[in-house]
Amino acid sequence: MNPSQAGGPNPYAAGPPGATYPSPPQPPAASAGSTKPGTALMVLATVLIGLMAGLFFAYDISVMPGLADGDERTYVTAMQNFNAEIDGNGLFGMAFVLALVAAAASAVLEFRKGRKAVALWVGAAAVAYLVVLMITFTVNIPLNNELKDVGDAAKLTDFSIVDKFKSTWVSTNIARTLLCTAALTALSRALVLHGRATSR
Repeated sequence: MNPSQAGGPNPYAAGPPGATYPSPPQPPAASAGSTKPGTALMVLATVLIGLMAGLFFAYDISVMPGLADGDERTYVTAMQNFNAEIDGNGLFGMAFVLALVAAAASAVLEFRKGRKAVALWVGAAAVAYLVVLMITFTVNIPLNNELKDVGDAAKLTDFSIVDKFKSTWVSTNIARTLLCTAALTALSRALVLHGRATSR
């Protein structure tokens, strides 16, 4: 039977010259705005953790070795001053904590968007940085407080606190540097995967 005789228009029939036809429906494109919060949080976490890694690394390679080459009284005074400056700096405190918040929030957001590989890398970074915070609050800060409590270094006669710093504080700071570097590497990988996933 001729399709034109089947009771309906033939969809395969050629139209008149110059006729226009509607384009077939296209799948909805992903909204660019939907990727912005995840991208912003990931970049923020990367920048902040990078700053922390740089700070800890600077202590590893310059501050602590330099203090160790001097006398113990200078060591105590200098570290007391360093700690007082950092403790009183609100910008540092905000960046120190916000790095974890940004990484964790980014991991959750990426997981909800279905980008599980990205979420895995960001989550790994968040865990590594969480360990940094745990080390800081359980080891480094208590030692800093102990150093503060010794008072005026000019009147100090027992310098055992210096030995604690040269061993425990220095070692844990190296661990913080390595963990921040690992977190930064994981975030870098996550950003690459995120870029690929959102550019399709």
